[in-house]
Amino acid sequence: MQELHRDIITEAANAFELEGKFLGAQPYGGGHINDTFAVACKREDSTIKRYILQRVNTKVFQNPVQLMENIVGVTSFIGNVIKENGGDPLRETLTVIPTKDGNNWYEDSEGGFWRTYHFIEDTLTYNQVENKKDFYNSARAFGRFQMLLADYPAETLHETIAKFHDTVDRFKKFKEALDKDICGRAKNVSREIEFVLNREEDTHILVDLLKEGKLPLRVTHNDTKLNNVLIDRATGEGICVIDLDTVMPGLSLYDYGDSIRFGATYAAEDEQDLSKVNFDLELFEVYTKGYLEVAGEVLTPCEIENLPMGAKMMTLECGIRFLTDYLSGDTYFRIHREDHNLDRCRTQFKLVSDMEDSWKEMEQVVRKYSNKQ
Repeated sequence: MQELHRDIITEAANAFELEGKFLGAQPYGGGHINDTFAVACKREDSTIKRYILQRVNTKVFQNPVQLMENIVGVTSFIGNVIKENGGDPLRETLTVIPTKDGNNWYEDSEGGFWRTYHFIEDTLTYNQVENKKDFYNSARAFGRFQMLLADYPAETLHETIAKFHDTVDRFKKFKEALDKDICGRAKNVSREIEFVLNREEDTHILVDLLKEGKLPLRVTHNDTKLNNVLIDRATGEGICVIDLDTVMPGLSLYDYGDSIRFGATYAAEDEQDLSKVNFDLELFEVYTKGYLEVAGEVLTPCEIENLPMGAKMMTLECGIRFLTDYLSGDTYFRIHREDHNLDRCRTQFKLVSDMEDSWKEMEQVVRKYSNKQ
């Protein structure tokens, strides 16, 4: 996306129903896709009210109107359930701020697509697991997200990114990128290529179970990294799931699996020293315990049984995506150094290998915390 001028940011902010006088906006967070700003407004009593202002990357999300319909539908549904249960929807779910024209999004004079959320104060996020308690609380947060949406008609949601977690299609796209090899990089990554090719059959497992009706279609977040949970500064609890751009119909195993992929290791996603990258069974158990404590009542026996496969498939898929992007010239994920996507890919494949070595232990953990044995 092109660099933003300050006047465009101001134009966008002033289009929304913000409380108080607009003071300014600062870049916020570390997301790879959208442009995000923290907006400050001064109210009549001189207190400061903040908002999250985002310009959606329409190259990635090519139908942003449908994307916003999904977000508004899901957040409104969650908010109503929270209110019925005596909670605080302004704190426990994202709240979309309308424009002065009553829309849920704004198109600026240069064609940019914007949306605004209520800023949830006194919270923090972690980019990687720092302790077991935080990972456990994030598991409960994502489990609660699944539980709160158990009655939402998933089939009514738009598929904002076609075949996003279709591992069969991801493998197909990898093969296409490999065949084209437009950057001439394939010769340097033969080991990584072989790793993917040897696991083609695995990419069919969850997709086939869905087609056969053995796994239910659910509302899923589809990007359940630890840093997409807001942690309450005072209590340490995960209180709100954020970054809902990829909310759409899917499998609960996608959400659970992506959390394990990202969080059941103390290494960074782009760690270059693979000796520091290890799948941590203790973290896996901590997350599984927290997730099943909350979501276990709404998951089917088949979903619970396949939780380890969800972890493996989401990790494999993510590695395939990084490798595909590397072969294609780094056109999707933002990179900050040469071979950045290759480094990311290698960490994922190391975790997959570790999971395969720990498969029986993973299954034992799931049985331990399942209430549907």
